[in-house]
Amino acid sequence: MTQTITPYLLYEDAEAAIEFITLAFDFREAHRTTGAAGGLHAELEISPGGERVYLGQPPRNFHNPAEVGRTSLVHIMVDDVDAHYERAKAAGAAIIEELNDLPFGHRRYGCTDPQGHEWYFAQEIEV
Repeated sequence: MTQTITPYLLYEDAEAAIEFITLAFDFREAHRTTGAAGGLHAELEISPGGERVYLGQPPRNFHNPAEVGRTSLVHIMVDDVDAHYERAKAAGAAIIEELNDLPFGHRRYGCTDPQGHEWYFAQEIEV
């Protein structure tokens, strides 16, 4: 059995999150379901047939990290982190860590989406 770890992020405004993540981070929407209680579930792929991030909008009792402080972060490996950085920045991602080469062989940047979730994107480099 192949095991996969899939981040599941909760948003107060899932529609806005889907729009931002697909524009800024080059994901595509693979699946969306609205529950009877009004909650929303979506699955976004980093590339066709690629890894997914799940996101949801609970029908009640939820606050974004932007309101309550840091809760978690997502780290994703990409093929061209420099191009990814430019796309995210142009779409309005708030850069919290500029592009930099790390001593363990990653080139990385960090940002937050408009609802406060932290995202880090990196690619492997030679050290």
